[in-house]
Amino acid sequence: MLNKIWASFFFIAFLAALGQSLLGGDHTVWAAMVAATFDMAKTGFEISIGLTGVMCLWLGIMRLGEQGGAVDWLARAFRPLMVRLFPGIPAEHPAMGSIVMNMAANMLGLDNAATPLGLKAMKELQELNPEKDRATDDQILFLVINTSAVTLIPITIFVYREQMGAADPTDVFIPLLIATFCSTVVGLTVTALVQGLKLWDRVVLSYLGAMTALIGGLIFYFSRLEREVMEQQSSIVSNFLIFSVIILFVGLAVRRKLPVYEVFVDGAKDGFGVAIGIIPYLVAMLVAIGVFRASGSLDLLLDGVRAGIQWVGLDTRWVDGLPTALIRPLSGSGARGMMLETMTQHGADSFAGRLVSIIQGSTETTFYVLAVYFGSVGIKRTRHAVGCGLAADLAGIVAAILITYLFFG
Repeated sequence: MLNKIWASFFFIAFLAALGQSLLGGDHTVWAAMVAATFDMAKTGFEISIGLTGVMCLWLGIMRLGEQGGAVDWLARAFRPLMVRLFPGIPAEHPAMGSIVMNMAANMLGLDNAATPLGLKAMKELQELNPEKDRATDDQILFLVINTSAVTLIPITIFVYREQMGAADPTDVFIPLLIATFCSTVVGLTVTALVQGLKLWDRVVLSYLGAMTALIGGLIFYFSRLEREVMEQQSSIVSNFLIFSVIILFVGLAVRRKLPVYEVFVDGAKDGFGVAIGIIPYLVAMLVAIGVFRASGSLDLLLDGVRAGIQWVGLDTRWVDGLPTALIRPLSGSGARGMMLETMTQHGADSFAGRLVSIIQGSTETTFYVLAVYFGSVGIKRTRHAVGCGLAADLAGIVAAILITYLFFG
């Protein structure tokens, strides 16, 4: 899928430029597209190198949390809920432990730990599968939760916003948390309805009710504030919570008598490798998107949508986030490229810049997760997995747009 998307950017750009040159007499479009390839390649490299310090910091903090027991604590906290959401798994089966640990790692943004645990869980679920090429209800629900899972610490979003010049990179934290919660609840609810899963269990309602009350309380509180006061208090609360997480992770590591400095440095060493490793991927996507925009294709697409939105009398600022929203379910790197390109064009602290940041963090890449997780165990008949995953994506995107208007509109 990603190969087709990437190649399409170039082919569409070429056809659009050819039309402008032959029919419109605009021959400067060729120079603009070539210039875009060099400019975007340079931008991609500079962004990647600039990420190194912040990636080292957060990967070091995350290593402290991981070894300090944060994942274990979250796993224990959510185990009663998971047992009821996956009734087809025997209570003592190893798949349940892997699922809970995977969810905990996802919540903390520990992608390096979450993916192996997720693949392990999927293989253990496959052991319970009587039809090896057909996804079970438990496997589908596990995948949907993975594609929409709430991330309590969206590190990568903060890192990219900081690199793109945001005055307060974490000011999207609470809006992002609300959007990703909406995605998770809708994904879970839709899947439960399709599968006939009972969500009226007292334990399930207790968990969902508590989380909904928290999110609803945040929305109610901030919606009553003046715009400037809302942004100020949102920033204060966001930064307080994030720094509290840092203190918690360090405290847990100290409690376990770990060599905190050495553990931090060991985790931080991975930051350089991560930052350098994304250079070719980031350059590839930014160059393709840059050419697509320089040809006029992207602006033509957005102007068409914008005209339709204006015709029905609605605000059109959210249209600038549409490319990121459309690509997000298909390609993580493609959506990341679109997010960065939007922030480059409009600014990290613009309405569009904040919107794409929230969209990027509100959902996962549904088709990628489906391909990797189901492909790892040879499942070909995915049943309702795609539909439920896309429902969660749509909910996250719509919520991201509405929440951005609430906080930054």
